[in-house]
Amino acid sequence: MRAPRRAPIWITGATRFAGMPRVQARIGLAVFILFLAACLTAVASPGPRPSGDQKPIATASDDSPGQTDLLLYQSIVAGVRSGSPYYAVAAETQRMGHYPLKPFFAVRLPTLAVVEAALPPLLVKLLLLGLCIGTILAWVARLRPETTGVVPLGVAGLLVVAGLYVNLDPSFVVFHEIWAGPLIALSLALRRPGHWLPAVAFGLSAMLIRETALLYVAIMAVIAWVEGERRETLGWLGAIAIFALALAAHAHAVSLVSGPLDRVSQGWSGLEGFGFYVRLATISSGLDIVPQWLASLILGTSLFGWLAWRDPIATRALIVFAAYAALISLFARSDNFYWALITTPVLLVGLVFAVDGLRDMIAAARDTRRITVTRVIR
Repeated sequence: MRAPRRAPIWITGATRFAGMPRVQARIGLAVFILFLAACLTAVASPGPRPSGDQKPIATASDDSPGQTDLLLYQSIVAGVRSGSPYYAVAAETQRMGHYPLKPFFAVRLPTLAVVEAALPPLLVKLLLLGLCIGTILAWVARLRPETTGVVPLGVAGLLVVAGLYVNLDPSFVVFHEIWAGPLIALSLALRRPGHWLPAVAFGLSAMLIRETALLYVAIMAVIAWVEGERRETLGWLGAIAIFALALAAHAHAVSLVSGPLDRVSQGWSGLEGFGFYVRLATISSGLDIVPQWLASLILGTSLFGWLAWRDPIATRALIVFAAYAALISLFARSDNFYWALITTPVLLVGLVFAVDGLRDMIAAARDTRRITVTRVIR
C-alpha cells in the first residue's frame, strides 16, 4: 500500500519518495542515516587546513617547499604579462618552486594564464564576479518554476552564494578550479532538452581551463546517449574532440620545455576516502564557518536532496557529484584539496529539495494504513 502524496512545502513537483511503499521508505531512511554516518568520517579525516587566517587555497604543495600554489600561478601570469611565452615561463617557474613538469598535465593548460595576462587585473576580477553572479541568477531562474514561493527560491540563491564562497574572493582569480566550477554549474543550469548548445559551450570552456572538467562533459555525453538525445550526444562528443586536440598540442608544447632532469609528479593515489571529500567540500564552501560535524551532516542532507528532486537535471547533478567524490576519495592527495571546488558551487542547493524529500520519506515510513477486506454473504 502506498502513502498518499502530501501538499508541497518548498518544491512544486512530487519528490522521488512521494507515495513510496512503507518497507522501502524504512530501508531508505536507514540508508540515509548510514550515509550521514559516512559523511561524519570527515571529522577524523586528515584533510588540509591552513594555520591562522591563511586561506585554504594558499596552502603550500608537498611538491613545492617554500612556495604556494597561489604564488606559482600568480608568477606565471606575471611572466606572461611581461611578454614571455607561456610554456617557457611555466617551466622555469615550476622548476624554481620545485614543482614537477612530468607528466605533461603537471603543467596547467595555458588558457587561463594567457587570458588573464592579456587583460587588466581589475577586469579579470570583474569577469570572475560576473561569472559567479551569472551562475547564481541562472540557478535562481532554473529553480523558480520548481519552488513554491519566494522563501525557498531565496534560500536556494543564498545556498549558491555559500557554494561560491571561495570563488567570490578576487584574490584567487589565478586558480583554475575557481573558474571551472562555476562554468560547470552554469552549464548544468542552462541545459534543456533540445537546447543544449550553451551547456556544451560552457562545458568546453571549463575543460579548456581545467582538465578535470572532462569528467563532467563525459558524464553529460553518456546521459544524453542513454536518453536518446543523439544530437546533444554529438555536441558533447564534439567538445571532447576539441579538448583532445588542445590537450595533444599542450602535451607537445610541454615536451619541448621539459628535460630529463625535471621532476616527476609523485602520482595521484591518495586513497583518502569519502570523508576526505566531505572535508574538502567543507573548506571550499561557506560551510567552513561551522563545525565539521555540522558541515558533514549538511553536505550529506544536500546530496540526499538532489536524489529526492524528480528532475533530469537533478539526476545529472547527482551523478556528477558522485563521480567527483569518488575521484577525490580515491586519487586526490592532501595537497589536491582544490579539486573539490569543481563540485561546490551548487552542491548545497540540495537542501531545498531535502525538505520535501525527508517529509515524504518519513511519512511513507510511518504509514500504518491497512486494507480491510469484508466478505459479504448473501
